[in-house]
Amino acid sequence: MSLFPAPILVNGATHSAQSFRMLVRDLALGSEGITQGDDLKVSQLSTPGAGVQVADGSGIVRGRANTFQGSYAACNVGATTVSIAATGGSPRSDMVILRVEDPQYEGTLNPAVDQIAYFQVISNVSSSATTIPDGRTGIPLARIDIPASTSTITDAMVKDIRKVANPRRERSLLTQAPASSSTAISGTAGTYSYFSTAAGWNIAIPSWASTAKIRFDIGGLRLATGAVFGDISATFGASLAIQAVSVDDNQTSTRRYAHLMADTLTIPAGYRGTTQLLRARGRCFAGNAGTMVVDTASMLIADVQFEEAPR
Repeated sequence: MSLFPAPILVNGATHSAQSFRMLVRDLALGSEGITQGDDLKVSQLSTPGAGVQVADGSGIVRGRANTFQGSYAACNVGATTVSIAATGGSPRSDMVILRVEDPQYEGTLNPAVDQIAYFQVISNVSSSATTIPDGRTGIPLARIDIPASTSTITDAMVKDIRKVANPRRERSLLTQAPASSSTAISGTAGTYSYFSTAAGWNIAIPSWASTAKIRFDIGGLRLATGAVFGDISATFGASLAIQAVSVDDNQTSTRRYAHLMADTLTIPAGYRGTTQLLRARGRCFAGNAGTMVVDTASMLIADVQFEEAPR
């Protein structure tokens, strides 16, 4: 029978486990990995010892024993301890994975009494391994790089290799037109000043965000009175800044430029779920003879995309 006789869910029909696994696969868009950025994170034990702990969370594991095996949804409630064997006279790398061993396709486990989903250690993998080195059904969580003659595992040895199955993204395109001319940014001190009439944007950061990709454009930036030598940047909250881009034009007449900057920023834990101000700033260095201004002929544009990743 090539076509399942009854799609999920039809009253009165009997649905096989494979039907539900294919449903999980479809809903996960064929992807596998952890569900959210903080799921199934591997870390040292509360008192470091001969093992690690896997945090709570869930994940999707794609079956590899059969083309139409489907995918498994697995969940860990509370932290689970996983033992790691001590090394001898040589260093060793082990991989901690979430393993699924379905007796319909492999092995001899009994689902009535055995754990079909469990955490497994693959010993002696490559010191650069980030994927499971064979064809077993599972998802990688961490690589443990253990020095020689070591029995105590610390966070310094744990390399996070988790991937989010379907990472969330949220994008906003923001515009702002100054209502008047800003105070000129000039001088040679190299100290940043904000464009006084460009208030920026207060942006809500999703609670799941790990990074922010930001493109910031200033169209119609007005340079005047002499050659300008400086740079323009932007701040996001009190501690994040977009990488500065140089302003160095060697012109003396009044002129306008389109200025572009961009960066990928790592979102601190304390920023998630808060609102932070994104705002442009400029400064001038020794040798500067001109001024930078935004005014009613200028336009500020910010393209902000938050992305989820393991954290």
